[in-house]
Parts: sequence; C-alpha cells; structure tokens
Amino acid sequence: MLLTFTPYLSMHMERVKCLILGSGPAGYTAAIYASRANLQPVVYTGIEPGGQLMQTTDVENFPGYPQGIMGPELMEDLKKQAERFGTDVRFGIATRVELNDRVKTVHFDDGTSIEAYTVIISTGASAKWLGLPSEKRLNGNGVSACAVCDGFFFRNQEVALVGGGDTACEEALYLSKLCTKVHMLVRKDSFRASKIMQERVLNAPNITVHWHSETLEVLGDQTVTGIRIRNNKTNEETVINITGFFVAIGHQPNTQIFKDQIDLDEQEYIITKAGTTKTNIEGVFAAGDVQDKHYRQAITAAGTGCMAALEAERYLTEKGIH
Repeated sequence: MLLTFTPYLSMHMERVKCLILGSGPAGYTAAIYASRANLQPVVYTGIEPGGQLMQTTDVENFPGYPQGIMGPELMEDLKKQAERFGTDVRFGIATRVELNDRVKTVHFDDGTSIEAYTVIISTGASAKWLGLPSEKRLNGNGVSACAVCDGFFFRNQEVALVGGGDTACEEALYLSKLCTKVHMLVRKDSFRASKIMQERVLNAPNITVHWHSETLEVLGDQTVTGIRIRNNKTNEETVINITGFFVAIGHQPNTQIFKDQIDLDEQEYIITKAGTTKTNIEGVFAAGDVQDKHYRQAITAAGTGCMAALEAERYLTEKGIH
C-alpha cells in the first residue's frame, strides 16, 4: 500500500522520515545525502556535537582541503552543508529507544520523543583516556588518541604511547616510521597484543618498551614537552622528554542505549550486514565509528554515512513511504 508521508503530531509526538543520532562526519554526511533526497532528516547532535574532530586541531587527511583545516571548522562546514539542503539540526541526547516496531520511537534528554520510519545511528565511539588533568589540558596540543590522524605532525620527533594491546602496537609501529623514537609505556610486564604484533614492536629499532610503567603527568604549558612516569615495580619516577603523547588504550562505542535491541559484538560495536550499514532491525542503520573499530577515520565515517542515507532512502521507497 502506498503511503504519503506528512509530518504530524501523534499523541503530541513528532514523526519524521529519517532521524539521525550523532553529528560527526558520519551523521552530517548522512544528513547531506538524506536531505538532498527530500527525506527531511532531523539530526540530534548527541553527547559530543561534531564528534571527536571537535577535539582536533589540524586535519590534513580529509580530501578537499589541500592546506588542511581545523577540526571544529571542518565540522561546522559539514553542518552548514547539511542545513543548506534542509536538515534540521537539534541539540540533545537520546536516552531511550524503541526500535522494533515499524515506526521507531526515540526519547531524548529534554523530555521530547520522536517517531521515525528510519533511524541512522552515528553516535560514534569515545576514546578512553587515562584521566590525568594534564592530559585533558593538552589534548589537541601534543596529546592525541589517534596516531594515524596526528602522527604526521610529529615527524622526526620523539614521542610516547600508552597501551599494550594490538591497536597500541599497530600505532607504535606506525609512529616508528615517522618519528625518531617511540617510547611505549606498558602497565604490566607483558603485552596483551597478538604474538606477531609483539614481535614486530620488539624488533623495531626505534621503539623502546617501558614495562611496569604508569604515566603520572604530561608536562608542558602550551604544548607537550615531556612526561613523568613511575615504574610500579621499583617506584622509581622518570621524566622523558617528548613532543607528542598518544593514548591507545581503546575506544568505547556509544551504544549503551541500543544494547537490548541492536546486535553488538563482544566490544559493543554495532554489527552491520556485510557491505552495508544495515543492522539486525529493519529500517535501522549504523554509520561511522559506532560500527567501525578498524579504520576510525573521518573519511571512512563519512563514506558509511553516505551509505546509510542511500539505504534509508531505498528502504522508504520499498515500503511506499513518500
């Protein structure tokens, strides 16, 4: 049966064709494509409006910006582009979802609720941090949670990286190709990484592993100049002079409110059907870092945002919702 879409209030509840949760590169790209397809999308910015790039200074690896661009400026450009085509951007955080019905319902922290025929989840993944005041103060000024994003800025410099898993080893090896020396700080006396990754790190001539090491403070006023660490076995404190400090202790996907309805993997990332952004629930799609633990780049997030919008449009067409 062909259904003609008209926004209306049902029991004081707004209904939309496409609701996008999250406003990073995935969310805003989905909004650009959805709005150009006349889906009249509504975007809720989520807990981190603009996503992780809002904490980033220079972005030099996003296509189309030959001189680079500041992270917040890039996100503002994407927001304006989405709004140009009619996207309704709202500030708010989803607190509860009901996704199993044909019409989905999402409740927000301001007490409002929205019904939607399609939902695109692009709530991202938040980097895990050590929790040091100095780490927070210098975030974006020598402190980073992404070596692939920011390693380029530390070419021919000495840096440190915290972590002992596969991702930490991969990032240490990446940095070792750019930097003169990489200090790898591991809390225990062994890695959690796979054997082959351990061997690669230990065989890298310019990676020094500091076992039993805990970071006490990131040093520097405007930018990172060093770190103060403690050996948990001897209690000896040491200062290492560096210009870059990378935290690679994992990411936490923002999927808590979807747990009981959306299929998640063991690390709580949303599982999507191969080659698509489709979740286990019809009409619900996932894009960006919330479903990507491998690449975690702005451009790959944007790509999946495009995919999600196109798939949402096809779904609505198939269901006869216009």
